[in-house]
Amino acid sequence: MRPASRAYDGSQGMAEADKERPGPITTLLAEDHRRLDGLLCSSAATADQIDQTTYDQFRAGLLRHIGMEEKLLLPAVQRWRGGAPLPVAAKLRLDHGALATLLMPTPTPQILATIRRILSDHNRLEEGPEGLYSLCDQLPTAEMEPLLAALQAAPLPIVMRHSDSPAVRKTLEGALARAGYRLEPIAALDVIEPR
Repeated sequence: MRPASRAYDGSQGMAEADKERPGPITTLLAEDHRRLDGLLCSSAATADQIDQTTYDQFRAGLLRHIGMEEKLLLPAVQRWRGGAPLPVAAKLRLDHGALATLLMPTPTPQILATIRRILSDHNRLEEGPEGLYSLCDQLPTAEMEPLLAALQAAPLPIVMRHSDSPAVRKTLEGALARAGYRLEPIAALDVIEPR
C-alpha cells in the first residue's frame, strides 16, 4: 500500500484517497474563511482609510460564520460525542465572543489588525487535521447531510449600527482579555495581506 501522504494516482484504493481530501464541511467553511480574509484585507487596502462597504460585507459574513459554528457545528459535535463538549469548544467560543465584540465599534486599523490576529490563530484550530471541521466531516452521513444543508442555507444576520460608547470599549477589552488577546499595537498595522 502506498503512503497516505501521496496524492491519489489511480492505483490506490478510493477510501485512501478520500482520507487525503478535505471533507464537505471543511471545504465549505475553509472556503468561507478565505472569502472573509479577502474581504477583511480589501477593507483595509490603505493604511489610513477603511472601505466601509467592504467592511460591512465582512462584518455580516463573519457574524454569519460565527453563528453557523455556534448554532450548528458545535452542538452537532457535542451530540455526536454523547453530550460531551469538544475540549477546544470553550476556546472557540471565547474567540467568537472577542470577534463579535470587535465588530461593535466603528472599525479602525487597530481593530482590523486585532481581528486578523485572532482569525489567524482561530482558523488553525478549526481547519487543522484534528480541528472542528475535520471532526464534523467524520459525522455519520445521516447527520452530516442535514448539517451541510443547514450551513449552506444559513442567512446573513441583521447587523446593528456601530457603537463607540465607553460601555462597548469596556466590553471589548474584557472579551479580548478572556480570549487571551488585546488590541494590536499600531506597529502591527503596516500591511494586512490575505493568506
